[in-house]
Amino acid sequence: MNNKKGDSIQIAREYLDSLMVEGRIVGAVHPTAEITLFGQKAESPIMTAALSHLKRGMADYAQGAKDAGTLCQIGMGDNEELGAALATGAKIIKIIKPYAAPGEIISRLRFAEEHGAVAVGMDIEHAVNVEDDADSAVAGHQMKLPTLDELKRYISATKLPFLIKGALSVQDAVHAKELGCAGVILGHHNGLLPWAVPNVSLLPSIRKAVGDDFVLIIDGGIADGFDAFKALALGADAVSVGRPLMPPYDEKGAEGVTEVLNAMTNQLKAMMLRTDSPDVKHIDPGVIHEASWRRL
Repeated sequence: MNNKKGDSIQIAREYLDSLMVEGRIVGAVHPTAEITLFGQKAESPIMTAALSHLKRGMADYAQGAKDAGTLCQIGMGDNEELGAALATGAKIIKIIKPYAAPGEIISRLRFAEEHGAVAVGMDIEHAVNVEDDADSAVAGHQMKLPTLDELKRYISATKLPFLIKGALSVQDAVHAKELGCAGVILGHHNGLLPWAVPNVSLLPSIRKAVGDDFVLIIDGGIADGFDAFKALALGADAVSVGRPLMPPYDEKGAEGVTEVLNAMTNQLKAMMLRTDSPDVKHIDPGVIHEASWRRL
């Protein structure tokens, strides 16, 4: 593990590992992990993260999520690539970069809506550099931190549920809800924010601020179904997984993605059984106990 000072990935890992779970096995029943998100039924709340530029292509990635019965987030890429992924029949959430050119954003929003995506989002945190406050360039495309008015225009430009990716506070979540978003994806884009507070630790306070009808998805730091259980218990509607999928995807393509997602869902259900949690909406947060932990 990287021991770099301020490593937000390591901080999140330590926090998740500090969360203990109490057992409630007497009278427990075999659970279901099924959820409904954006009107779509899924067999698991564990979905793929919004990855990009995969060597086997995004269609293979999407097929893996479909075969696991779950949703698929797709990141940067052109409309042709998105179209190929949507053609698999996967339930896709398209995450769009904060391009400096509004037309780039609008065209991707419209394509996603017209070709069957279930939701869209924007990873706002990728708009600026890590070492200064200048707008960033990503894969040769210039980005721009959108204003509130610009966000309103993008949200109103589509009929699809709109998510803001990269929110990491009660303030961000409340702003997103006020703007008309359907939810937020909580994370820091693989460490773009040094010393970032663990996203899972924010769930109870954010859930209290935004209510039950606002979607909260944890992005980053989820290594297995046991981590997913902790996030769901504390208020997440779903979690996304990226890094654990990569080696199996590189080796087996869609089959590898499906195998990992299914294994994680089985781990989640094992935890649900042992905590008397019949379904995802009825995981009692009281089963989670926070032990002391140390940030490096």
